[in-house]
Amino acid sequence: MTERKRQDSASIDIAAPPERVYDLVADITRMGEWSPECYQCTWTKGATAPAVGARFKAKNKGGRGPAWFNTPVVTVADTGREFAFKRSGPGVGSYTWSYVLEATPTGTKLTEAFEAERPLGKAMTWVTMKWTGSADRDADLHEGMTTTLSRIKAAAEST
Repeated sequence: MTERKRQDSASIDIAAPPERVYDLVADITRMGEWSPECYQCTWTKGATAPAVGARFKAKNKGGRGPAWFNTPVVTVADTGREFAFKRSGPGVGSYTWSYVLEATPTGTKLTEAFEAERPLGKAMTWVTMKWTGSADRDADLHEGMTTTLSRIKAAAEST
C-alpha cells in the first residue's frame, strides 16, 4: 500500500464576487449540494452560522458500504477570504479542509484544499478503501474536490 497524500488542492475561476462565493461555501447546510461524498451537514451544539469554534455534523457516503459521520470544528471564518474546518478523532486522523477565495478581475479564484496534520494509519487506510470501495482514495478526494468546485461555480454564477 502506497503512502497517502498529506495535502492536495484544486482551484476554479468563478464569475462572481468573493462574498457571494463565500456565502455558498460557508453555508455548510448546503454542502450536500456541492460534494459527491458529504451528503448532509447540520450545525450542532448551538451553532447556527459559520464562526470560529462552531461545530457541525457531516454525514458522508463513499462508493459502497455504510455511511459515516464526523463532527468538524470551524477554524477560519473570514468572509470573502477563507473558510476552513478541522475534523479529527481517534483512529481517523486529523485533517483540515479549507476554501480560499482570491478576488480576480472577473470574479473569484476558489481553491479547495486539505492537509493531513495526522494522516490515517495503514490499517485505517485499508479499512477506508474497503469501506468506500476505492482503489485510490487520493484520486477520489481530488476528483471530489473538482466536482465540488464545479457545483459551487454553477450555483454562484446562476444567482
